[in-house]
Amino acid sequence: MSDRRSWPLALSVGPGEMNASSFDALAQAGIRQIELSSGEIDPFYDELDFPHRARQIVSLAREHGVEISSLHLPFAPFLEIDPASFDPAMRRYVVEKQSELLRACGDAGIGLAVIHPSGEPYRDKDRPARLDAAVDTIGRVCEAAVRSGVTLCLENLPRTCLCRTSDEMLRFLNDIPALRVVFDTNHSLTEDNAHYIRAVGGKILTLHVSDYDFLDEKHWLPLEGKNDWEAILSALEEVGYAGRFLYELRSGYSYAQIAENYRRLIV
Repeated sequence: MSDRRSWPLALSVGPGEMNASSFDALAQAGIRQIELSSGEIDPFYDELDFPHRARQIVSLAREHGVEISSLHLPFAPFLEIDPASFDPAMRRYVVEKQSELLRACGDAGIGLAVIHPSGEPYRDKDRPARLDAAVDTIGRVCEAAVRSGVTLCLENLPRTCLCRTSDEMLRFLNDIPALRVVFDTNHSLTEDNAHYIRAVGGKILTLHVSDYDFLDEKHWLPLEGKNDWEAILSALEEVGYAGRFLYELRSGYSYAQIAENYRRLIV
């Protein structure tokens, strides 16, 4: 068992917020931990030059009272960076680029990285082969993470993506012992969130917190959708979750709104 009151408030933020004024605003709102995230691969290189400037970015955040405690590895465009691609050359490219970003994470002292297992859309008849391909790719990326001193966390995904069920997630976890999980509370469309959490259990090291309508991901602020938050939080406590309460939201919410929502749910 764990206690939800011990889970620190955290937020997923984009490359455009890697500056002193944003860090000051985050700290003032009580958001002291963040995940640097970009779905697209280009901003890590063109905007941030992350492979070469990771330590500088982390240092600037710390100077303003904020810790970059995880990195969300890019997952788009799907035609370039799909770990479940049937094209071996693309899968090699995925391993190469993600490994480079993981080395920068390790060098900067960022201890967690999260990764998507696939792109989409996929046909049901192709899922077994897609799973085989993705397990191989993610396994190689995880080896690079271990070499870099980073823990790699795999994300549950919606629609036709891989890991839409706990059975698919468990396939990765059983085949890749060092792999852990980032659980997204607005991605489960075919399986109850609390059931998924209990099935994966202590492998969950971090969260992506948001709400939705059970039809598709929405990334709404919690309590704006249909999630049973008491069931979700209780399941996380049951499995001993001890990580961050990290929000991953669509744009439009202020840092103050997020901090107030956290107080309503957790404190």
